[in-house]
Amino acid sequence: MTLIIFLILFAAVFGYYIAQSKAATISLTQGKKLNSLPIYHGLYVLTLTVLPLLLIILFWMLCKGYFLDKILFSILENEFVNLNFDQINLLAAKLKNMYVSQLVSQETDPNLIRVYQEYLLYEENISIYFNILVFFLSILIIFFLLKKIKLDFPARKKIERLLTIVFFLASIVAVLTTVGIISSLFFETVRFFDKINPLDFLFGLEWSPQTAIRSDQVAAQGAFGIIPLLVGTLLTTLIAMFVAVPFGLMSAIYLSEYAHPRTRAIIKPALEILAGIPTVVYGFFAAITVAPFIRDLGDLLGLEVASESALAAGLVMGIMIIPFVSSMSDDVITAVPRSLREGSWGLGATRSETILQVVLPAALAGIVGSVLLAVSRAIGETMIVVMAAGLAANLTFNPLEAVSTVTVQIVTLLVGDQEFDSAKTLAAFALGMTLFFFTLILNVIALAFVKRYREVYE
Repeated sequence: MTLIIFLILFAAVFGYYIAQSKAATISLTQGKKLNSLPIYHGLYVLTLTVLPLLLIILFWMLCKGYFLDKILFSILENEFVNLNFDQINLLAAKLKNMYVSQLVSQETDPNLIRVYQEYLLYEENISIYFNILVFFLSILIIFFLLKKIKLDFPARKKIERLLTIVFFLASIVAVLTTVGIISSLFFETVRFFDKINPLDFLFGLEWSPQTAIRSDQVAAQGAFGIIPLLVGTLLTTLIAMFVAVPFGLMSAIYLSEYAHPRTRAIIKPALEILAGIPTVVYGFFAAITVAPFIRDLGDLLGLEVASESALAAGLVMGIMIIPFVSSMSDDVITAVPRSLREGSWGLGATRSETILQVVLPAALAGIVGSVLLAVSRAIGETMIVVMAAGLAANLTFNPLEAVSTVTVQIVTLLVGDQEFDSAKTLAAFALGMTLFFFTLILNVIALAFVKRYREVYE
């Protein structure tokens, strides 16, 4: 498949240069101006060669397995006439495993090996024929498109119209993906609420999704109160924001308003390196360094600190999120028109007064956007919380105790072999839907806030 894609691209690029050359030649020989520049004629041939053939290849990749399965069943039915449908299905699954692993055991039935080799031959021949067909189709498409190149051919308009359609389809894909995610969460959440009372889920104070073994345990079907998880999520997020927002905003103000260009060129990339560190590294740092340090410090102060605490997770999450606040805030502060600063200075304001009373209010919409992104990042963080805050769903506002978050429990519920008809597994979808709902409310509030201040300063 890689070879045919390369050949299609090569043919399309070749057609691009031929179309450009032909358009320029027509203009010179006839002494008239083209309707569109030669480059648009080349792009027209290139685009209409690549896009249809890529769609054909995508369609073939989706359908190839179905056709090969039909061929495999036909071969097996002809070879093993005495077997019923279920037995042929079993042999087909075995052959598919052999095809995927590329391993053939010496103990395998010789007849089955012969079928496997015949199946490989069919698969190879079909791939060859398909590649030849697509390549010749690309040549025919290029030849047909080159014949359409004339003085009055509106290549630019057709390219712009085609790109508009492509961009529209891309946006539709994004929307449909969102709708699909929400729909899957919604329907699975409805199934969960058929088993568990929604009021118990939304207002319950205990989270213990494991099915009880004895009747005297938490409940016969476990406890699914989301309040401890919401409290744990908000607690770790607030701690992270108390670290990320002040440090990120102050670093952004320094880099945009005070730092020398050379200093800025060094500090800003170094600060943004934090965003590229994997979260599992932050998790190790929180579990091995920060959590023991907080526990030892608590012992010195006479405080009881759990080995895994919300404070350790929140502090490290805050460090991780600093680049999100700093980088975006720096960009929006730098984008504030210099005329506002000069007007403030002309009225006698100092640099610090200008920053506090003019620059920051003018950049407030972008700063709120950066903080919103940081909050979303903190709410969705999982690895650091697992390694530093633990899995215990304790209903507590004490940052020195272990807590759990919504995302951590989603991962916990879906790890390993699960039965997707049980309340325990379906609870993960209900948690995801709840998290989506709260994030949506947060986005709506932030967008309203941004719109209000953007109107003031535009």
